[in-house]
This record gives sequence, structure tokens and C-alpha cells, in this order.
Amino acid sequence: MNVYDFQAEALNGAPVDLSQYRGKVLLIVNTASECGFTPQYKGLEEVYRQFKDKGVEVLGFPCNQFGGQEPGDATQIGAFCEKNYGVTFPLFGKIDVNGNDAHPLYQYLKKEAPGVLGTQAIKWNFTKFLVRKDGRVYQRYAPSTAPEELLADIEKLLAE
Repeated sequence: MNVYDFQAEALNGAPVDLSQYRGKVLLIVNTASECGFTPQYKGLEEVYRQFKDKGVEVLGFPCNQFGGQEPGDATQIGAFCEKNYGVTFPLFGKIDVNGNDAHPLYQYLKKEAPGVLGTQAIKWNFTKFLVRKDGRVYQRYAPSTAPEELLADIEKLLAE
């Protein structure tokens, strides 16, 4: 099993088979529009623009489980991200990342890359997962880790 075995819903409601990203390095992030880390959208977009032609995709998964910091609907989320941060990387429909209703992709990501002390729970918005070209999880990064801090790991995975 790997990331390519999952499906998700695009922000516009269309089903997305993640196998369409096969052979690419993926940076998967749970996002929110009203979080102290929300300015990371800018860094995520910079990573996307710098590496998309080299085989990197940034996938944003809005989530409202942390302090109600993603209250908007799909249209509001998309408009906010485009207007405030010029986001062009793929955004998906709002999901849960923890609990009984956690999206299957996030169940898999948490199992493959547990957090500190082996905890599987996502601690907050903007937790990041870097995924190898073969769909296996490389590493989990804390919400406080800025996207630009991942550049060396992204380049390493592109070279694999």
C-alpha cells in the first residue's frame, strides 16, 4: 500500500485518484485559513512553483479540527487562498485528519510516519508529509517547520 492507493475529493467536489501523481515527490499538508501558520501558504506556493516542473506536487487538505480555524466552504477556501497567497497548487475538499472520521489517506500517513513519541495524531494545522516518488512516506514535519526548510529533502527525493 502507498499514497497512490487513495482517492480524495478536489476542492470543486470532483473525485481525484492520487495515482495520477505516481512518479512525483509529494508534499501533503493539512491547511487552515485562520491559523497562525496560515502564512505558510506563501512558502508552500513558492516550493510548488520552484519544483513543479521537476516533478513535485504540493497537495493541500483543508481541515477544521484545530480551533475551528477552517470554517469556510470550498468556494470561500479557494477564494481566500488565491486572493491572499496566489495558491495554484491543488487543494482538496475539507477533511478530518484525526478521529473516527479521519480521511483514509491521513490514517495511512499517520501510521507510516508517526509523530513525536510514536503518536499518530496530527497535532495542528500545517503538519507536513513528504512522500517519495514511489508513493512511500519519507518523513513527517511539524506545523512550525517552514516549507522552505524542506528544500534539501525535496531535492534529495528528486534525485532518488
